[in-house]
This record gives sequence, structure tokens and C-alpha cells, in this order.
Amino acid sequence: MKYPIQKWKRFRRHRKKRDKPKRKPIPRIVVPSFFTLMNLFCGFLAILSIAEGRLFFGAWLIVSAGLFDALDGFMARLSNATSQFGIELDSISDVVSFGVAPGFMLYTLGLNEMPFLGLILSALPPLCGAVRLARYNVEANLESADRGNYFRGLPIPAQAIMISAFYLTFYNRMELFAGFQNGINTILIPLIILLSFLMVSTIPFDKVPSFDRESLQKYKGRIYLFIFYGVLIVFLWEIGLMIVFSAFILKGIGKGAYRFWYNRFGDDPDVFG
Repeated sequence: MKYPIQKWKRFRRHRKKRDKPKRKPIPRIVVPSFFTLMNLFCGFLAILSIAEGRLFFGAWLIVSAGLFDALDGFMARLSNATSQFGIELDSISDVVSFGVAPGFMLYTLGLNEMPFLGLILSALPPLCGAVRLARYNVEANLESADRGNYFRGLPIPAQAIMISAFYLTFYNRMELFAGFQNGINTILIPLIILLSFLMVSTIPFDKVPSFDRESLQKYKGRIYLFIFYGVLIVFLWEIGLMIVFSAFILKGIGKGAYRFWYNRFGDDPDVFG
């Protein structure tokens, strides 16, 4: 009589295992979304730090947000987890970390000495950045859009890191601006106007190529250039950031001018590589 009972117990255990619902795999979108949220968290901490007068720490937090922003894009491509949800979440995070945070830093740094004009100028990074992101999202939703291998307009993280790099490079050298009529605002005002214009422009700026076989063959020179950028930042820190992003922006402006000239006065060669 024991054998049938034992057999029945084994049957019940097997049936429970069979009927037990299988755990759903973690969605692939979770990984890039984690880095996106870390980007947003760094932007939030940057605003708090700037409000407490710790601009140096706040500037590095903006740079850290840029690192997480680059990682979320890399992880999304690596895991093939690009989605509309990820695009929208990334844009919301970017407005805070690369729009509001640097705008608040600029206002605290010196634009607060110019009551109305300073307020308007410090609002340009979040306002123009939001327009830049909205345009990018619309183009990303168009299947027929030719997104190519470059960005249309300066990416908002590059604008924010350029502002942070400027402060980090000169934060203990502020006496250099004492001879100007408006102090550091003499430099900040044209810098803000230029970066804000570049964000909403259609000037082409290089994208970081995907590290697949086709991109490695097609954009070998650009990949080597970005690796060189990374080495400069690692070894020179804030000065490296200043050099790299100044070069990145000037290269984009040069390409835009070259493209405009040949569209207007001659044949348009392929200058984007």
C-alpha cells in the first residue's frame, strides 16, 4: 500500500511544479532606464549643491550626469532596448540635469547681479534645451527621418558640460575676469547665447558611432578621435573637458560653415564622414 501513496505524492509535487507560474524575465528596458534615472538624480543633487553654494561639487555632478547619459544610450544600443518610453524618460532627465541645473549655476555664478537680463539669460539653457529635445523626439518618431551619423544642433549634454568645464577650469582663477567691466559676466553672456543658439540650430555635430563591425570600418577615424577625447579627459580632468568640448563645438561650427558655403556657392561634398 505504500507504493501507490508515494507515487501519488510524487505526482502531486510534479503537478505543483508544472502549474507554478513561471517568472517573467526582467524587461531589457530596465538597464538603460536605471542609468537615465541616475542622470536625473545627479541633476537633482547638482541643483541642491548649487543652492547651498557648492558650485564646484554641483559642476562635477552635471559632468557625472553626462556620463550616465552616455552610458544609458550605450546600454540601450547594446541590449537593443531602445523604446519610446526610454526616449521620453531621457528627455525629462536631460531638461533637469543639462538645462535647469546649468542655468541655475550660471545665475548663481554671476548673472544674479543683472536682475532682469540675468534671469532671461540663465533661462536660455533650459528653454533652448527643451526645444532641442522636443525636436529630436519628433524626428525620432518619424520612420522616414534621415537621422544620419550626426546630430542636428548641439546636444544639450554637450552644452551643459561645456558650461561646467568653464567653471571648473576658472573657479580658482576668478581674478582673471576682474579687469572686465562686468567681471565674469563679460564672458558668460556671449557663451550662453552661442551655446543656446547652437542647440536650436541645424548645424551638424558628430555622434559617437556604435561599436559594431560596420561602424568600426566606416567611422574608424571618428572612433579614434573620441578615444583620444576620452584619454584627454581622464588625464587632464577639467582642463581636458574644456579642451575636448571646445574642440567638439568648434568642429561642428566648422562643418556647418563648410556645408553652408558649398550649398550656397558650389557642390555640397560629403563633409560628415
